[in-house]
Formats: sequence, C-alpha cells, structure tokens
Amino acid sequence: MSAQSQPSADERVKAEPFFARLMKRPELGAIAGVILVFFFFLLTADGAMFSLSGIMNFMTPAAQLGILAIGAALLMIGGEFDLSIGSMVAFAGLFFGVCVVTWGLPLIVAIPMTFLFAGFVGAINGSIVIRSGLPSFIVTLAFLFILRGLSLVGLKMATGGNTQLRGVRDAVENDWLTPMFSGDAFEGLFAWLAEAGVIATFKNGTPKVPGIPVEILWFIAIALVATFVLLRTPAGNWIFASGGDRVAASNSGVPVSRVKISLFMLTACCAALVAIITVMDAGSTDARRGFQKEFEAIIAAVIGGCLLTGGYGSAIGAFFGSIIFGMVVIGLTYTDFDQDWFQVFLGGMLLIAVLFNNAIRKRVTGER
Repeated sequence: MSAQSQPSADERVKAEPFFARLMKRPELGAIAGVILVFFFFLLTADGAMFSLSGIMNFMTPAAQLGILAIGAALLMIGGEFDLSIGSMVAFAGLFFGVCVVTWGLPLIVAIPMTFLFAGFVGAINGSIVIRSGLPSFIVTLAFLFILRGLSLVGLKMATGGNTQLRGVRDAVENDWLTPMFSGDAFEGLFAWLAEAGVIATFKNGTPKVPGIPVEILWFIAIALVATFVLLRTPAGNWIFASGGDRVAASNSGVPVSRVKISLFMLTACCAALVAIITVMDAGSTDARRGFQKEFEAIIAAVIGGCLLTGGYGSAIGAFFGSIIFGMVVIGLTYTDFDQDWFQVFLGGMLLIAVLFNNAIRKRVTGER
C-alpha cells in the first residue's frame, strides 16, 4: 500500500501534548499563585513565617476559609452562587451555642442538629432559586441580610440583650467529641518530637507547636473527598453537567434540580462546620462571626479556577486559593508592610484570576 493511500490518524484519538493538558487544569493559576506568594514572603518576611509555628499560624485561617471555599467552589461548578455562607456561619454558630449552653445538649446531639438545621436553610435557598427561576446571586444576597439579622435578634433573645453568647467552652470541655472539633491533634507525637529535639521548644521543654489544629485536618479531608467526588463519581459528572448546560444535562437524565439543591445544602453545612469549630475554639459565639467570608470564599474559589459561568473548576484549586489568603493575611504581619495592603491584594488577585480563567475558558472551548 502506498504512503498516499494509508489512512490518516483520527483526530479524536490524537494524543494531546502535556503542556496543552496542563494549561487546561483549573487549579494551575492557584498553584502558580501559591509559588509566587511563597517566594515573595521568602524574600520580604521574617524567617519565622516559614518555621513550623509560622506555617500553623497561616494555615489555620486558610483552613477555616478553605472549608467555606470548597463548598462555594462545588456550588459554582454547579452553576450557582451562595452569598449567605458568611451569615450562615453566624446563624449556625448561634444555633450550636444555644444547643450546648442554653439547652445543655451533648455534642453528639448538638452537632448533627446544627448540620441538619444548616442543611434545611440551604435547601430553602436552593428551592427558592430553582422554583422561582431567580438568579442565586439575588436570592442568597437576600439571605445574607436575613440570616445576619436573625443572628442579632436571636442572640439578644438568648442572652437577654447581648450580641455574644458565652460559656461554650465550659459546656463542652469534658465532652468526648470536643477533640474532633477543637484544639490540636497529635499532641503526643509533637511532645515526642520535642523531646527528641526535632521541633522547637520553650525553655520548660514544652513544644512551641503542640499539635496540628483540627481545622487543618478537616480542610485537607474535605478537599480530598470533594476532589474524589468531582473526578471519580457520577455525582461529580452531574455537578459539572448541571453547571455547564442545564438543559442538555436535564435532557441527558441528570437530576439538575436535586443536584443544585444538594449543593446549596452542602455549602450551608460547610458554613456550619466552620461555625462549630470557631465557636468551640473561641468559647463563645457572636453576631459578626463569618462577616464578609462569603466574598473571600468566592474569591478563593475563583482564584482556584472556578468560572463565574459554571461547569468548570476544581476543589484542589479552591484549596490552594485559600492557602494564598492565609499566607498573605498572616504573612503581612511578618513584614514591614501596612496590613491594609491585604485589601489591595484581594481585589488584584480577583481581577487577575478572572482574566486568567477567561483565557483558559476560551482555550478550552475554542472561543475567540
């Protein structure tokens, strides 16, 4: 057979170059951002920032934001927004505080009740969006104010006029579930490492870092589970399909309405988890808890590669986007820069991320 008569390779099975596949990964921008921010602070910050205690210092706020950001990322991939998650942190914190302080419930009852309560509110959010056809931006913006106002009113009713409910730490300190949601994990291991001279200690021999804050472990676990669901399960395909083209997904048998409502519930439960962790750590709850975290979570998700149009994104991207936040907000305290530069960074990173993600979207879709 002559060379001219040989069949040409099928374009559909043509191997795509590694660099082209890498450029299509939604988390690429966030990973690059982490590297750039790391080298920036390596050059400008006190060396203590990247000591073990310094890493724990910036990973703790990153983890709390990251739990919210991963929930927000999944919802954005599904084609919706939730601007009420910051207010949900305060509202769920109020409910949890009342459960353990006012009602005296053990954590094994109070925690599931808090998640059920948050999930119910998330289902209301999602149902209104689905049934009314209104943009989720508008519906959840309304709930941002509703939940924040209910938190203020509820706290005043529960405390006789105060906007802070105290006594949480005393109510839960002897509960067997407390170590799962508060304090540090692996304290025995860190004590052993201190004795062996592996990690830094105070003069009395106790380790400067007593363990890993539990919110960091929750953060890592949720990121891994969310990534597995998105990439390895039918539910992940449904989420991408629902956000990419709702009509086509519905015609293909995807339960779009159920998927979207479930994502609203998941996002609310992520906010409830942050509420439980922060309330137990602080020993109290207040009406301003979670203030403006909804915007930071969405920005972290966008930095992580989520498109505002839905159907594209990554839980791991939101993971790294949150780490960028933690590094900057804490890292500035290790430098001579004014900490108000964080606001400038916030806006700049959002603009850069949107421009980058828009370029990636055009590359993926072939749009000019």
